[in-house]
Amino acid sequence: MTPRLIGLVLLGLLASGCKDTTFSRMGFPEPITKQGHNLLGVWRGSLVTAAFVGAFVIALILYSSIFYRRKGDELPRQVRYNLPIEVLYTLIPTIMVAVLFYFTAIRENDQDKFTSQPADMSINVVGFQWNWQFNYLDQGVSVTGTPGNLPTLVLPAGETVRFYETSPDVVHAFWVIPFLFKRDVLPGRINSFQETLDLNSIGHYQGKCTEFCGTYHDRMLFKIDVVSKADYQAWLARTKSIATAGGNPMFSVYNGPGSAAFKAAGTGETGDTQRSHE
Repeated sequence: MTPRLIGLVLLGLLASGCKDTTFSRMGFPEPITKQGHNLLGVWRGSLVTAAFVGAFVIALILYSSIFYRRKGDELPRQVRYNLPIEVLYTLIPTIMVAVLFYFTAIRENDQDKFTSQPADMSINVVGFQWNWQFNYLDQGVSVTGTPGNLPTLVLPAGETVRFYETSPDVVHAFWVIPFLFKRDVLPGRINSFQETLDLNSIGHYQGKCTEFCGTYHDRMLFKIDVVSKADYQAWLARTKSIATAGGNPMFSVYNGPGSAAFKAAGTGETGDTQRSHE
């Protein structure tokens, strides 16, 4: 019975290790951006390396316990200063750390890199106590969360999006879970980053603030809808109509970088001005 049970467990583990499963991602959410796939590779590589190191150390412990265990009352021969082994124990971890550092630095640079061509769209993310505002800088509309109503960030699949982050009060952190990336939203500073969405990323996702920002920090949630380009244009047309009519406090006409929301960073530099410097 025991061998059969072990066989079933191993079969289940192997079956769950297929492509695009949680097991194959080793606990990470499925990424929906080009940058997220790169970060997932670093995560997998780090865990595989850790697994090999763990297995090697356990094998050494078991080998020593079995073949060099004390036999009788005789004290085993004491050995000191084995220079080749000491050099090996120093060299191998150094190489491993250097390789992991290299790939981590490469992927961090990729995450902070901006394409030479302008992004397809630019969004100003405003984190405030205790909700979010998304200003579509090129489309002229804003989406603002209200008490009891989570704002939805609607993005077209396959597009490159440049995010500009500002805060009028305290430090927040903008985390879109399937981006596998977050960045602090700081008062007095405009932070920015860029993501390229997968063409097959259409779906509904979650986001949240990951920096404790006050009493209602746990309510700083938002939703992300990644839609086709046609559906995005239809959503944009509906949103502009609602904003122009002024009947819904969640939607308003965006008045450009001179608005209070975008200048809340306190740098004296607007979003358009910053972009013209790049």
